[in-house]
Amino acid sequence: MRLAPDGNSRLTSSSRQDSYYVSEELGFILPEPLEELPPYYQPWMDVALRIPELVHSHKLRSHINKMPLLSSEFLQKHRELRLAHLALSMMTMGYVWQEGENNTVEMLPCNLSVPFWEVSQRLGFPPVLTHADGVLANWKKKDPKGPFDMENLELLVSLPGGESVRGFFLVTLLVELAAVPALRSIPTVINGVRCGDTEIVARALEDISQSIQDMTDALKLMQVYVDPAVFYGKMRIYLSGWKDNPCMPNGLMYEGVQTEPMEYSGGSAAQSSLLHCFDELLGVSHEGNGGSFLTRMRDYMPPAHKQLIQDISLQPSLRSFVQQQTCDRLNQAFHHCVTKLMAMRSYHINVVSRFITVPAARARQLRNQSQSSEVEMVSRAPTALEEKGTGGSDIMTFLKSVRDETKDILLPETS
Repeated sequence: MRLAPDGNSRLTSSSRQDSYYVSEELGFILPEPLEELPPYYQPWMDVALRIPELVHSHKLRSHINKMPLLSSEFLQKHRELRLAHLALSMMTMGYVWQEGENNTVEMLPCNLSVPFWEVSQRLGFPPVLTHADGVLANWKKKDPKGPFDMENLELLVSLPGGESVRGFFLVTLLVELAAVPALRSIPTVINGVRCGDTEIVARALEDISQSIQDMTDALKLMQVYVDPAVFYGKMRIYLSGWKDNPCMPNGLMYEGVQTEPMEYSGGSAAQSSLLHCFDELLGVSHEGNGGSFLTRMRDYMPPAHKQLIQDISLQPSLRSFVQQQTCDRLNQAFHHCVTKLMAMRSYHINVVSRFITVPAARARQLRNQSQSSEVEMVSRAPTALEEKGTGGSDIMTFLKSVRDETKDILLPETS
């Protein structure tokens, strides 16, 4: 894999001509997302930009029901399709969950479901809010020439939850940004293994280790910018899908698309291509329910990113290469890479505990009581989702198994 002149990466030097849509500067992040659609689609944007306010006033569903049925044929460019998918997916989440877990809808109206389906088919995405929407294509700089940091970033489209929603999506965006040096180093590792160059591979692995550490440091900003009570009590339901969700056991009907309900998972960190790339490069194998969940989450990624992960998996084994060499620096570099990945997964478990497990326990204790606004918000959180992630997984069991399976690839002398 190399970085092509157009800034996109290709896995082999000449045989593949298809782009992976990986930016040399931004990795999997969509560069310069559009802020506006062609004027024909203004009815969508008029509603999408008011989702939090309309949910709060219980008027989002009525506004969406009044939208005209628009054709997607005038969306020509990739960035137009991405903004359309973001707007339609955010409207869908607000429409389904406007009244919480006890008054969901069984059907998405055709003026929303039909164009949403069409745009999803063209992009190769499912018709639900994904990580690629809410994080990768949902940002703009206040000052276009300013830094890529929390103070200079804003969301394009938001959900109920105020500043915590902004913090959640943008901190996740900064984690993606921190991974860019690691993504740039993956082709170097692969080519180094092919050429048998231990020094090149060791240096590239050291760069990947540092990048994973930077990702962990970026993730720590969650505790600065996101209120656990707001995330658990207000935000989380709007990130949840209609697969493996007791609130919607029959899924959701997309009117005018299919005659049977469909089930889709909500947004999940497992939909980020980053850790999938690292796992395939390092040789981490995930088994059982956790493995099947991770595999399914690849269907929620941009197809080009999913293809990149698949192509990395087909390369010669890095772990076997390290085992066959007698290079201390290479052994240490591989060891540090794996331990940094384990550490990040352990920290992610701490984040989930702070934002889901602890509030869930408090909610069980405090439900039906009314002491403070924070307690009220937590106690009103969806009961059906107490032990689940927004993607529908049994969150703590899943995360711990993924972390432990990462540890399994440590080489015998270093484990």
